[in-house]
Amino acid sequence: MSPAPLKFHWFLPTQGDGRALIETGGTGPTGVAGGLRDSSIPYLSRIATAAEDLGFEAALTPTGAWCDDAWMVTAMLSETSARLKFLIAFRPGMVSPTLAAQMAATFQWHSNGRLLLNVVTGGDSDEQRAYGDFLAKDDRYRRTGEFLEIVRRLWDGETVDFAGEHLRVEGAAIHRLPSPAPGIYFGGSSPIAGQIAASHADTYLTWGEPFGAVAEKVAWVTGLGAERGRRLRYGVRLHVIARDSAAEAWAEAERLLSTVDAETIARVQEKLGRSESEGQKRMLALHGGTASDLEVAPNLWAGVGLGRGGAGTALVGSHEEVADRIEEYAGVGIQEFVLSGYPHLEELYWFGEGVLPILRRRGLWSEPWSEPIVAGERQASAVPFAVGAR
Repeated sequence: MSPAPLKFHWFLPTQGDGRALIETGGTGPTGVAGGLRDSSIPYLSRIATAAEDLGFEAALTPTGAWCDDAWMVTAMLSETSARLKFLIAFRPGMVSPTLAAQMAATFQWHSNGRLLLNVVTGGDSDEQRAYGDFLAKDDRYRRTGEFLEIVRRLWDGETVDFAGEHLRVEGAAIHRLPSPAPGIYFGGSSPIAGQIAASHADTYLTWGEPFGAVAEKVAWVTGLGAERGRRLRYGVRLHVIARDSAAEAWAEAERLLSTVDAETIARVQEKLGRSESEGQKRMLALHGGTASDLEVAPNLWAGVGLGRGGAGTALVGSHEEVADRIEEYAGVGIQEFVLSGYPHLEELYWFGEGVLPILRRRGLWSEPWSEPIVAGERQASAVPFAVGAR
């Protein structure tokens, strides 16, 4: 029996986008392409529909004070696409579990079942306090577990009475059940994060680390899941720089890093060094704050993490090399890939046109739908443009 095809998801830059690793809104010299692309619905729609046409299954929309609200943006984007799912990142401490269950069911109903949820417990206490959340890290994870238990029960149609350490509801119910229930994606590298993931998640996500470290994580969470009688899927969050040749890809990586000055790198690293997130600490350990040795594994580049937090590594290389590394990740249990690049629209096409056909040829991937996509007046077609030229 052959393994299930890999799934690929893209990223929606709801903080803005551009050709630099960090866009400040400034303009470069005349004759050099660049500048900030605002996170407008028209621009994000171009990314979403391109991802849909190229065969990506979903698009991750981030959460945080530095970007637009994921629920609002994706609700609008669901009207501009036909089949693309939206992997909405949200923080379970910000709204009640009953309201969150209702929001998810409403989105699922009006989008025809295109919602996935990426649960973000939060690894930065400063940011959490800005949102009014003053719990310590382990308490935030315990609250997340209670939250997901309530939400799951509501989605199952129960009327829920629950009194936990952090959350309490009485007579909670929702009038419309989601069909299907949204898949729950969850990440975290601390011991308690693994326990919560194994108890409640459908897919465990890790940031892009070398294959050995990822294999250890997969084995760790698999064991925790087995103790609870559960089997999880596994995904990895990575950036990507794929080109027709390795030399072109590495030149682009160097160009991208050159857009961030040393002062900015130092400031970013100082802030990230205060993070409570174990995953963030693992990202920082890959590069040690310097640009001296950034290829931390074959074709795995830690340069992104010098300039920004979160997922800090990228697969860099020729299309064939990037496909090779994806196959290696699949070999240690990774089934889903949440990818991004700078700028997101152009890098989407490099990967979709360069890497996905190789994976299809190897039997590792196939388009999630075979019929033409129709959304309003938009229809994807394989008819060459020149056929209709006059």
